[in-house]
Amino acid sequence: MANQAIDDIDLKVLQALLNNALLTYKEIGEIVHLTGQAVGARVRKLEDSGVIEGYTLRWNPEKIGFNVHAFLIVFMNSNQAHQAFRDFVQSSESVAEAHRVGGEGCYWLRIRIRDASELNKLLEEVLKYGNYKLSLSIDQVK
Repeated sequence: MANQAIDDIDLKVLQALLNNALLTYKEIGEIVHLTGQAVGARVRKLEDSGVIEGYTLRWNPEKIGFNVHAFLIVFMNSNQAHQAFRDFVQSSESVAEAHRVGGEGCYWLRIRIRDASELNKLLEEVLKYGNYKLSLSIDQVK
């Protein structure tokens, strides 16, 4: 977007999509006072420039049995273990998010799994790469 600056209307279009990505261009146009066609052009510009990287959906994992939500701080055993650990994280369906961090630990993981047995299996796998500190979520407030 080097040649095209983001203006206030682009930001309003972006905010409308962040609030509800299922809005039609016509519906967004009513919010920002543009035609649906003009909104579509702005959305394509935001996509092409990388401001909009993709679309996702919110879901309730507990409704399909993923009842354990945990946060795991991982402390690596050695510098040589990082790539193998990253490969493990990428292949694990239990890991919803993984962040390389500065501060406490090397990685922070957000875990979603069905039960304590699956959690125990995951923790055994993590021990191959380092130690961990586990926190269980008891309620999501936002």
